[in-house]
Parts: sequence; C-alpha cells; structure tokens
Amino acid sequence: MEKFTTLEGVAAPLKMINVDTDMVIPKQYLKTIKRTGLGKGLFSEMRYKDDGSENPDFVLNKPAYRKAKILVAGDNFGCGSSREHAPWALMDFGIRCVISTSFGDIFYNNCFKNGVLPIRVSPEDLEKLFDDAERGANATLSIDLEKQEIRGPDGGMVKFEIDEFRKRCLLEGLDNIGLTLKSEKAIGEYESKAGAARPWA
Repeated sequence: MEKFTTLEGVAAPLKMINVDTDMVIPKQYLKTIKRTGLGKGLFSEMRYKDDGSENPDFVLNKPAYRKAKILVAGDNFGCGSSREHAPWALMDFGIRCVISTSFGDIFYNNCFKNGVLPIRVSPEDLEKLFDDAERGANATLSIDLEKQEIRGPDGGMVKFEIDEFRKRCLLEGLDNIGLTLKSEKAIGEYESKAGAARPWA
C-alpha cells in the first residue's frame, strides 16, 4: 500500500449529506476485483447524463476540480453497503483524502486499509474547509498526517484527531497483509516449533 505522509492538492466541495457507497460507486462496477479502472465509475450516476455525456454541473467535471486530490463532503459520507470498491474508486480517480464530520463505519475502516485518509472535523471546521474548496483552482489544501494538520490557501489551520495505530499504518503504508508480513519471522518460528512438537499435524 502506498504510504500517506503529506498531501497537497485541490479540494473539491461535495455539499451533500448521506452520500452512500452506492452513489460513490454504483453496483454495475462491482463485478471486478481489480483495484484499477474504477475511477471512471466514481459518482457515475451524478457525473454522467443518461446518454453517457458528462454532466457539467457535477463538481468533479468542472475544470478546476478534474484533478482534485481531496474531497470535502457533507455529513455521514460513505454510509450504506460495505463495498470496498468505494475507496478503490476514489484512489483510482486520484482522491487520497476525504474530509467530513462523520463517515459510515465500514467505509471509514476500508479507507485505512486502502491508503485513503478519512478525516473527521467539527461542523464549524467543515464550513471553513468548504469555503476554501469553493475557490476552484485556488482551493489547495495541505494535509500533514504526522502533525494531524490541514492548512488552507490563506494559511489557516485545522487540527484533526486520528487513532494512533491507524495513523502509523498509513504513514508506513501497511495494509492487513503488510501488517502480517511484519511478523513473518515470528510466524515462521512458531510454525517450526509447532511442526516439531506435533509432526502428525
């Protein structure tokens, strides 16, 4: 998994509450188990019209936000069904951080396992970040995971809380497999001892 230390990029404002994982990545994109190629399906029901052409009113289709790396979203982002494809689609599009007041629990956990940083902030701080994000191409935010800080284009700063274990995993780029491999030597020693003690097993 790619490490997350600092991130600087344009932040796109998505002023919608209760954006569920079906909206993040609709069901027709769930047939694949590959983590790549899902960016085209991100928010597809809002990004595209029925004829397949782009909806110019959707935020990620606007020129200033086409290469957004950060999403500032309304309350309860990522609620709904437990599809891991949601963080995969965000990553494939290029979004590595989502900021909101609250998240669906399963989506929140899946983000950490896939290199996406979900940041919880207060309603007051979210409004400040929406103001920053609505500046278009000048809506650059800087995120420092080690310091747990978000800095806006005018130098304003928002602090955020995060579980220390999850923070360390992102900083080191460790998903579940990576965490297991860190204990590879101890696992090997245990298996050797167990094999010697129970050769019939």
